[in-house]
Amino acid sequence: MNAARLSLLALMLCWVCTAFADVAVPPLTGRVVDLTGTLNSGQKADLEQKLKAFEDRKGSQVAVLIVPTTQPETIEQFSIRAAEAWKVGRKKIDDGALLVVAKDDRKLRIEVGYGLEGSLTDVTANRIINEIIVPKFRTGDFSGGIDAGVDRIIAVIDGEKLPAPVPREQNPDLFSHLDPTNPFVLFALIIMGGILRSVLGRLVGSAATGGVVGVLAWFVAGSLAASFILGIVAFFLTMFAETMLSSGGRGGYIGGGGWSGGGGSFSGGSSGGGFSGGGGSFGGGGASGSW
Repeated sequence: MNAARLSLLALMLCWVCTAFADVAVPPLTGRVVDLTGTLNSGQKADLEQKLKAFEDRKGSQVAVLIVPTTQPETIEQFSIRAAEAWKVGRKKIDDGALLVVAKDDRKLRIEVGYGLEGSLTDVTANRIINEIIVPKFRTGDFSGGIDAGVDRIIAVIDGEKLPAPVPREQNPDLFSHLDPTNPFVLFALIIMGGILRSVLGRLVGSAATGGVVGVLAWFVAGSLAASFILGIVAFFLTMFAETMLSSGGRGGYIGGGGWSGGGGSFSGGSSGGGFSGGGGSFGGGGASGSW
């Protein structure tokens, strides 16, 4: 039993250390996610509209992610994590592309989905970076470089014969409407936490519950930040569940309207019901550059 407890505790510590070590992939809130303020609202809106119009017409998804840094990871390691988390491109067609810019590192990468590797080859992606984007970046024209690079990516994908787009309502994402405040989800969490607490003890059982919830959140949301936050919440809920349940009364923890199933969804899409990844897969194809 002691060995089992130590193993679970070691697993939790590894998970927490990993969460802190790597830059978290931000939530997919739109086709353009800029964490640096490089693009003003007008430039971002224009780029979003261009990418939306392209998806509506062609079906492929192209997204742009601008971060300050990817350290301690290389941009290749971070961008494939981001691509796998966001899953841009259609499922089983894998026609997504992601342009990642690490501004403080002065590095960028085009990550290419499996279905586009025949047209948006490593050589083509490298030429787009070095001949179109980088020259503008070197003059400080980041908006112009990203816009021109996106135009060229779109032009290349346009030459690829792909299935016609399908209205998004006909291809729902299984996890796009998962609501962590749903009473059924909370009930399952309490049951699981209670079992682990009884087997492993209060502290280790709560930690194990947090770890399990964190891993599940990682698979659903693809975000280390979200998985870490939900893991911590699950840990405290399990740790102090008895106290909250006993003091909940009419307005308490689960009864009395304190939690409801009608809250916001846990999704990579934007809050306006707009963009989310279509389930595309990536295998590391693409190219990187610097300026």
